[in-house]
Amino acid sequence: MKSPIEKLPFVLNMILTILLNPLWQGINRIMRNRNDAVMILVGVLWILTLGLFGVGWIIDIVTMAMYKEVRLLA
Repeated sequence: MKSPIEKLPFVLNMILTILLNPLWQGINRIMRNRNDAVMILVGVLWILTLGLFGVGWIIDIVTMAMYKEVRLLA
């Protein structure tokens, strides 16, 4: 089952990923894996470290452009 964030149109999801990645993709990681404690911690870590200090932010933008979804640590 897809999370509400995954149901958004690609263009809107891409814009939010570019502008608000740490918060947006952190919440996405938490919502995709609600029953997996490790992935919830990854989502919280993503938010607190601002997308792994910017490196994860760039990786998310690249994977979104290539695959239309976030794949790394998601």
